[in-house]
Amino acid sequence: MRKKFFILTFALIFSLGGINAQSQLPANRIYSILIKGGHVIDPKNKIDGLMDIAIHSARSARDGQPAQEARIALVARNIDTALAFQVVDAKGMFVTPGLIDIHTHVFYGPSRTNYLSNGSISVIPDGHTFKAGVTTVVDAGGAGWKSFDTFKKNIIDQSDTRVLSLLNIVGEGMRGGAYEQNLEDMDAEKTAEAAIKNKDYVVGFKLAHFGKPDWAPVERIVKAGKIANMPVMIDFGSGNLSLEDLLLKYLRPGDIYTHTFIEAPRSKDPIVDFETRQLRPFVKTAQNKGIIFDVGFGSGSFNFKQAFPAIKSGFYPNTMGTDLHSESIIRAMKDQLNVMSIFLFLGMDIPSIIKAASWAPAQAIKREELGNLSVGGIADIAILSMRKGDFGFRDVAGNKQTGTLKFECEMTIKGGRIVYDLNAIASPIAKK
Repeated sequence: MRKKFFILTFALIFSLGGINAQSQLPANRIYSILIKGGHVIDPKNKIDGLMDIAIHSARSARDGQPAQEARIALVARNIDTALAFQVVDAKGMFVTPGLIDIHTHVFYGPSRTNYLSNGSISVIPDGHTFKAGVTTVVDAGGAGWKSFDTFKKNIIDQSDTRVLSLLNIVGEGMRGGAYEQNLEDMDAEKTAEAAIKNKDYVVGFKLAHFGKPDWAPVERIVKAGKIANMPVMIDFGSGNLSLEDLLLKYLRPGDIYTHTFIEAPRSKDPIVDFETRQLRPFVKTAQNKGIIFDVGFGSGSFNFKQAFPAIKSGFYPNTMGTDLHSESIIRAMKDQLNVMSIFLFLGMDIPSIIKAASWAPAQAIKREELGNLSVGGIADIAILSMRKGDFGFRDVAGNKQTGTLKFECEMTIKGGRIVYDLNAIASPIAKK
């Protein structure tokens, strides 16, 4: 019996040693990263459950060909850890597509007076994206056709974050003040021409801050959208024009209305009636027509007085754009995960929130290679934990609500590369 025990023990040690030695061979390490045991939510592919995700290695530039981002190799249960150079323990966490913030201001520059177009109120993206699970941002109108080349050179080409652009209908871009009131600088043809020329980076058009009761800017941006076959995003300015007319008469299916939950009685037509506090009927009609409603939280554009009645009526935003800039970050908005946490508090379910922050914006900007975890797709991944406790949420007017759940980013993977790891949940890289 004793002899049999030693034989079995020796066989077991030899077997384990053989497995360990075999697993060190490069030929068996076919995945660069393996994410184990997470709750995968992938709205495009209708996945909502425990799965593993394996990632192939990125391909470096060679033979005159550009480098390629790593791709998702496999989504399945119980993938063998011996097949990966690095393993990420995602037990108890949500694994989602890399988040897409469809409304940001990242055309950063040295001047305070240039506002959101090459100005210092915008932010450099990488310091604010990856820690929130965001891998792709859309700059919402910072650059116009006159300034896009500067934006591309200084921001798009310099960022690890994937940066796309909604080109402003104003040629000078979002420089504020008189620049954005200048109808003479709103040229649909030149704007569309610049978008088509830069279609790898431009995904649509933006109108914002126009303060006169005049439909001309809307007509011009929609014209640009038709020429380039791209969506438009509208920040409805301060002209006291009819929101119903904008949504049902001027915008096309696929166009985007942002700052959905703004409460500005003196200047902007709301989705929730100021007196009755009921969702206005045309809002759901417009959403059913295909108009996309973006949060666009910002530093002045989200109020619980609008959000509570809208949600109670069964109306939810399509996308979780933040209106990210230096002022919104330090006020109530903070980041996309905080915005998502607020809508979780308001009653939106987790899969719908993830969709509104990933697959829905990818569809809205016609970049369906993003925002999903399809095998063969780009390996942009966010790993999120759900914190429990007492958390305060404010709107832009200072109204406070208290929730018990809050999203937190544990890890962000961009193009197959770990760019953020909050609590060191990735194992050391195995020797190749």
